[in-house]
Amino acid sequence: MKVPYSERGGALLTVLLLVAVMSALSVAALERLRLSTRLAANGAAADQARAYALGAESMALDRIGVLSGRDTGMTTLAGGWHGRPLALPLPGGIVTATLTDGGNCFNLNSVAEGLIAGDYAPREVGIRQFVALMQSLGMDGAEARRVAASLVDWIDADSAPNPDGAEDDYYMQAATPYRAANTLLGDVSELRAVAGVTPEIYRLLRPWVCALPTTDLSPININTLSMDQAPLVAMLIPDQLDIPRARQILAERPATGWSSTVDFWKLPALEALTPDMEVQGQTQLRTRWFNLALDVEIGGAQVSETALIDGGLTPARLVSRKWGGDE
Repeated sequence: MKVPYSERGGALLTVLLLVAVMSALSVAALERLRLSTRLAANGAAADQARAYALGAESMALDRIGVLSGRDTGMTTLAGGWHGRPLALPLPGGIVTATLTDGGNCFNLNSVAEGLIAGDYAPREVGIRQFVALMQSLGMDGAEARRVAASLVDWIDADSAPNPDGAEDDYYMQAATPYRAANTLLGDVSELRAVAGVTPEIYRLLRPWVCALPTTDLSPININTLSMDQAPLVAMLIPDQLDIPRARQILAERPATGWSSTVDFWKLPALEALTPDMEVQGQTQLRTRWFNLALDVEIGGAQVSETALIDGGLTPARLVSRKWGGDE
C-alpha cells in the first residue's frame, strides 16, 4: 500500500523518535552496568583492604607482646615505636600502622568506682584529677566542676543529680530527648552527650581523655610520657604539682626510663608532696593499653581502623575495633 505523500513526514518522525528512545535506554543501561561494575570492584577492594587491616592487626598483637614489657617488666620509648607510622607495602597498595600508649590519658570512667552496672558510685580522687586536668588546659574552675559532676551522673547508678550535675530530667528537655547511660562510657565520643560538654570543650579535651573498659584510675606509664603530656603528671596531685614542675620531672627521666616507681616518687620535685597510696599505685612502668591506628590503601579503596588492645593479657587481646575515622 502506498503511503500518501502528506503522511511520509509523520512516519519518519515516528522512526526517529523510536531510535532516540532506544538510544537513551541503551545509554542508561550501559551507565547502570558501568556503575554496577565499579561498585562491585570498589566493594571487592574494600573487602580486601579490611582483610589486610585484620592481618596487620594480628601482627600488632604479636608486637605488643614484646612492647608490653612482659619479659623486662618495663615499657619504654626504646626503639622509637611510639607514634611512629610503620608502612607495610602490599600488592597494589600500602598499610600504615601506628601504635601509641593507650593508657597515658585521663580515663573518663575513673570518675566512678564499682564492678558492674547498677553499682557505680562517685570516686572523689578521679573527679579531682579530671577537674585538675581541665583547669590545666585553661577551663574555668566552675565550668570544669560542672562537666565532672555531669559525667559522674552519666555513669552512676542513681537518678538523683549531684550538685552541678545532670540526670534524666535535664536530658529529657533536649530537642531530641534522651536519658543518662548509667553505665561506663564505651567510647570517648559519648562525652559529647554529657551536659555542659560543648563542641569547643570536647575538642579541647579529646587529645587528653580516653574511655578504658574499667573504672581504674588512669594507668600513667611514666616511662612513655612525652614532655607535652606534663598535664597528665600534674593532675595526679591536684593543687600540689604544677605543669612546670611536671615538665622538669619528665626532663630528668633516665635515658632507659625509671626502673622503679619508688625512685620516681623519691625525686626531689615530688618528695615533699603527699600523694595517697592509690595515686602512687596509679603510676606504672609497663603499658597495658595500646591504641592501634591502621590506614589501608589498595585498588582505589581506603579503609581506616582504630583499635584498643589489652597488652596485659597473654597473648595480647583486642578489646574494641572501630572502622572509619576516629569520631
